[in-house]
Amino acid sequence: MSKPDRWPLEGHNAIAVRNVDYEGSRLVEIFITSFLSAVNADLFVYPLDVTKTRLQIQGEHSNPYANVVKYRGLFGTALGVIKEEGFLKLYSGFSALVLRHTFVSGIKIGSYDYLRTKWSVRTDDKVTISFPCTMLAGLVSGAISTIASNPLDLVKLQMQMESKRTLLGMPPRSTDILQALRFIYTQGGLRSLYRGLGPNIMRASLFSLGGISFYDLGKRNIRKLLNSEDNLLVQFLAAMVAGFFCSALSSPADVVKSRIMNQPVDDQGRPLRYKNSIDCIQQLVKEEGAMAIYKGFMPYWIRCGPWFLVFWMSFEGIRRFNGYGTF
Repeated sequence: MSKPDRWPLEGHNAIAVRNVDYEGSRLVEIFITSFLSAVNADLFVYPLDVTKTRLQIQGEHSNPYANVVKYRGLFGTALGVIKEEGFLKLYSGFSALVLRHTFVSGIKIGSYDYLRTKWSVRTDDKVTISFPCTMLAGLVSGAISTIASNPLDLVKLQMQMESKRTLLGMPPRSTDILQALRFIYTQGGLRSLYRGLGPNIMRASLFSLGGISFYDLGKRNIRKLLNSEDNLLVQFLAAMVAGFFCSALSSPADVVKSRIMNQPVDDQGRPLRYKNSIDCIQQLVKEEGAMAIYKGFMPYWIRCGPWFLVFWMSFEGIRRFNGYGTF
């Protein structure tokens, strides 16, 4: 297996790369490394994802129990979950997330790396990829991965809210991944498993744009600015840049995705609350205010920053350990 070369930045509008023939073995290596790095990152920050989901769902008028218990901010929500439901409930749905990473993380990073390679322009003395193509690679890789992950995203969100439903006197829907999948399927067949696919694709595309494309470009610009090698400081700064842009770009879509996926449906799997993403945004702004589209932003940002920090440093570290160049 040939060792992949680095992708140094020459100028601000393109990444200059060496001519690398893309191999299947490279994709396998990136797939496995992405999965291990993603699971490692979520071991640290997953409770913030549960906290974020609780804050986003709070205040939904279609739920008659929504105002029984009010969460107040990031730490108030986390402490409330621990006090009322137990510490382990901060990891509700984690098994679904691990299964999700089995498919999604490798597809997302692998497809980005593949597109980055294929969309580069080769000349006599160098190979470059434009800034727009780098952004498009991030958007497309996120959309591709979502097609495989949507059913598991539904399961994860449902499991995150399950203990809260029990406390509010609502009947339980599921206790494990298979039961959750069966429950969702009985609500309308295959159609129900892809409820919220539109906003989920939008959210995942923006998530990948911020988390992968901005890391890729950010790291090279930081190296150029600091005149530095690709070290831990460069990776730390690039990961935080990626976390911020990821949060700012995808947070509204994440709120919409959570609302649509969590809404009740009829026997045919048709939604009872929101018709589509636009309708969800309109109702959200009308009933809860314009800033409601950024509900849970602080835990989302606090989650994304450390997540990308742990993910990218794990990813780069594993590749270095195995004798490959940096991403």
